[in-house]
Parts: sequence; structure tokens; C-alpha cells
Amino acid sequence: MAWDFSTEPEFEAKLDWIRAFVREEVRPLEVLDVSSTTIRRLMIPLQQRVKDAGLWAAHLPPEMGGTGMGQLKLALIHEILGAEVYASPVFGNYAPDSGNAELIAVGGTEEQKRRWMTPLLNGDLSSAFSMTEPGAGADPTLLATTAHRDGDQWVINGHKWFTSNGSTADFLIVMCVTDPEAPPRRRASMIIVPRDTSGVNILRNVGTMAELDGAHLVWGTGESEIRYEDVRVPLDHMIGAPGEGFDLAQKRLGPGRIHHCMRWIGQCNRAFDMMCERAVSRYTAGSLLSDKQMVQQWVADSAAEIHAARLMVLHAAWKIDTSGVAASRTEIAMIKYFVANVLSSVIDRALQVYGSLGYSTDMPLELMYRQARAARIVDGPDEVHRVTAARRVLRNYKATDVPTDHIPSRRAAAEQKFAGLLDERMTGR
Repeated sequence: MAWDFSTEPEFEAKLDWIRAFVREEVRPLEVLDVSSTTIRRLMIPLQQRVKDAGLWAAHLPPEMGGTGMGQLKLALIHEILGAEVYASPVFGNYAPDSGNAELIAVGGTEEQKRRWMTPLLNGDLSSAFSMTEPGAGADPTLLATTAHRDGDQWVINGHKWFTSNGSTADFLIVMCVTDPEAPPRRRASMIIVPRDTSGVNILRNVGTMAELDGAHLVWGTGESEIRYEDVRVPLDHMIGAPGEGFDLAQKRLGPGRIHHCMRWIGQCNRAFDMMCERAVSRYTAGSLLSDKQMVQQWVADSAAEIHAARLMVLHAAWKIDTSGVAASRTEIAMIKYFVANVLSSVIDRALQVYGSLGYSTDMPLELMYRQARAARIVDGPDEVHRVTAARRVLRNYKATDVPTDHIPSRRAAAEQKFAGLLDERMTGR
């Protein structure tokens, strides 16, 4: 089967516009010493220009307010957006809102789309995805938050942890167990909960390596710890049917990992450019850094790793477009852990080349380095994705009593296959 990653000239022109717009209009925002409220105000005219260019919320089909580009084209856009802190929100495609919009798009009712998805796409509402719990992270079958039906309402109780954007979101999508007796992957459902609903208690914003005070850079206030205590919402706030939570989560997370990985490659490209610029500029110990073999190795390894990671993600995106998410799960799992580790390696090398300047806040590398560590945890840790990839690959193999490439066994078969020719050779002697 041929792999075709080519794009038509019209789309290349759009990519050129995005590159220039992000470089000239969006990048300057990241060095302003102003509040997040001011940043959001400054982004409004930029977001309008993106809408005018027909590039807003490109992750959804046209009938849902997007452009319907497909995963391959989206990947190329995200590679550009990933290099800048504020580019994704300017283009209306950033977590968790983009994934939540996709979730409502594929599983929501027309009323849910009207009330929640459309305002979300327009930037009039913000959202949160509330799944992770103190006792249930990488294994969502351990979720303890429950929702039981009481008349015409769902009553939710539970303790959530690391709900991105939870304290400022207008609504939360809560993953909770609605049928504890069902098979593990049919127990959970997703329910929309307005944040101002009685019983939604935001305990705190959790500080992280990247954001020590729990304050998010742009669109919210980081990772929230939340208790849901007798939270009541109407029955029609459930997305999809009872027990479809895991299926919906996979539909949300699969393409989302393509977006994450290509944004990470955008970060890799930026770190790589900074590293190479420093290498050809910095003179020490009798020569430029670019003349040092160790630095040359870092440049070569980084270039090869970025190239390999990029091709892996583009192939996964192409396969989703041509065969669907279910057929692409191996590729999605592999890019998640592979690209996350390339990201950390490239940024680490760039920081090392800059030395004390890279370690300081005078360069963006120190923040990029701290943020990159989360890539190996969010949307499933590396170990889970490695297990998924390995299991799916091993399905293609069967156990044998004798290895297929066992030379003595093959020799006997080969002698039988070529017996006539071998006999002629012996006779010719």
C-alpha cells in the first residue's frame, strides 16, 4: 500500500499563511509581562483573523463549525502551532476544549451541540474533562466516582484530581460509573455538569513542574482537584448512552494524540533551531561549538529523531484518514511514547548547548523543558502505550515448536526443494 503524505498547492498556501501569522503576530505575545486576562483580550482580534481566513477550529467537519481537513492536514497545522505558547488558542484548537468539542460532536444530541459545542467552538464557553482520580489514573476501569439515577436526574458523587481547566470552565465533562455491575469497560458514562451546579466543590488548583503555583498560562487555572457531592443534573446531560464512556473516550483521545504529538514536534523544531543557532554562534575553547564533535552528535541525533518522529506521526494521521481510528491504534500508541521521549531529548540537548543562559528564564528552553516532562504522562503514561503497542504487534505472531528460521530444519526443506538440481550437479561431477 502506498503512503501519500502530499498536499495540494492550495493547502500549502494556507500553511505558509499560518507560519507567517504565527511568527509575526502570535509569537510576540509570549514575552509580554501582562496578566492572562490581558493576553486573552489581545488574542481576540487575532482569533477573528483566523476565522476570517477559514482556519478556526479546523479539527471539526464543516457541519459542526470546523473545516473538515482530516488528520493529515491537521497534523501539519499543529506542527506549526506547537512551536508557540499561544498559537493553539488563537486558532481555536487547544486542550481540553478541542477534545471536548469533538466528544460532543460524535456522541452528543442536537440540543447538546447547540447548548455546549457551538458556544465552545465560538470561544464563548470554556470546558474541562474530569476523569482522572487519586486512585484511578492510567487505569480508568478503577474509577470510583458514581452517578445514579433519581427520577429525572443524575446524582454524581466522587473525587477527581488533575481536571485541566476545572476551576474556570463553564462546564465539565465528568466520567463516572453508572453501572458498577457491568463489564469493566461498560461501567462508565460521560455527563455534562455546569461548573456552577450545587455540589461541585473546587478544592484547589494543583501546582506542577511547569506551573508551580497552579496558574495556567492562558486559558484557565491549571489542574484542579474537585469533589462532586450530590451533584444533580438532568438526564439529558449524558453524552451518548449509559456505558459508552470508554468508547467515547477512545474516539476523543485517538485523534487528540495526533494533535499532541505534532505540537510536540513543533516544540522540537523550535528547540532544534535554537540549538543550531547557538552552536554556530558560540565560541569557546578555541573553536565554535558547531566544530565540537559532541555538539555535532547532538545535532545529528536530534535531526534524525525529529525526522523519524515526524514521519511516524504523519503516517499515523494518514492511516486514521484512510482506515479509521480503530485500525490505527498501534500507530497511535507508538507515536505517543516515541515522540514524548524525542521531545525531552531534543530540548535537553538544546538547553545543554546554551549552558547557564538556557537554564535561565532569559530563554524559553527552561519552561519548555519543564513542560515536556508531562508529555510522558498525560493521555496515558509511556508504559501503558508501550504495552498496548507490544500486545497489538504480538497478535500477528503464532507460537511454534521449532523456530521458523531454524537453519537445520530449513536445510532439509531446501535440499528437498532443489533435489533435482542438486542431483544434476552431483551427476555432472
